[in-house]
Amino acid sequence: MEYSKLGNTNIEVSCLCVGCMSFGDPASNMHAWTLDQYQSESLVERALDLGINFFDTANIYSAGTSEEYLGRALRNHVSRDKVVIATKVHFNEGKLSKKAILHEIDGSLQRLGTDYVDLYIIHRFDYDTPIEETMEALDSLVKAGKVRALGASAMYGYQFHNMQIAAEKNGWTPFVSMQNHYNLLYREDEREMIPLCKQQNVSLTPYSPLAAGRLARLEWTADTKRSQTDKTAISKYDSTQELDYGIVLRVKELAEKYNASMTQISLAWQFAKGVTSPIIGATKANYFDDAAGAFDVKLTEADISYLEELYAPHKIVGAL
Repeated sequence: MEYSKLGNTNIEVSCLCVGCMSFGDPASNMHAWTLDQYQSESLVERALDLGINFFDTANIYSAGTSEEYLGRALRNHVSRDKVVIATKVHFNEGKLSKKAILHEIDGSLQRLGTDYVDLYIIHRFDYDTPIEETMEALDSLVKAGKVRALGASAMYGYQFHNMQIAAEKNGWTPFVSMQNHYNLLYREDEREMIPLCKQQNVSLTPYSPLAAGRLARLEWTADTKRSQTDKTAISKYDSTQELDYGIVLRVKELAEKYNASMTQISLAWQFAKGVTSPIIGATKANYFDDAAGAFDVKLTEADISYLEELYAPHKIVGAL
């Protein structure tokens, strides 16, 4: 496993992050394909064995049961100071208001069974709350010791920039990570968000690095419950299948060239683009083994150009 510092902090994260949206009680009516406590713990245990120390969840994942399952699994297998836990706030009553932030962090800490989170991420931009109110509330959590660092997720570049400026002007804690939508089939953030993050030394921790599996296999869809029922992934990718499938074929071609898996080629491209830690939303432990093999693949500039050549502009997906 390889490791990197999160932004300008001393928080060291593995260069693969476990996405815990796949953990949780399916009765919560969020996803039909989530894993129960036993299955979730098995995935956590395998990730830890591989040296992965970075885990990402959210207050809304499976009505909070994702946080519960993750917290319980980590307590059973590792000391708290050996892992980096990220969770999120926004898709809740009050969104990013001061009242909501102060309320939601306490709920997350209780469900996770910890007195602090390493990275607290705003899940989206809140159009209804003044930026200053949000940033001051987040800063208060850092000062109180409930949060070590702050991150943001999918939004427009100007929104992220404005929030960073508000923090700088007022001496509040800035964001050190951006969890954006980024993969070979969706590269719209290369226009503004990613250059902005690199300029500010903000770590990139993209979600959906494998385009919900479409960059990990030759078949566009798979015979799995997730592939058949994940309406979010279907809305993200299926309308541009004809446009994007040529890219999938090139990933397969390079996988054969390097005797690697398509997952490894897709992740190696991310690392070549400066990504710190892509989020792997696995439902099977062996997916982590496959992903870890990406560190052994070094793409050339010609390979990268070949993978990128067919890309065409897409509609914005992620930012609200």
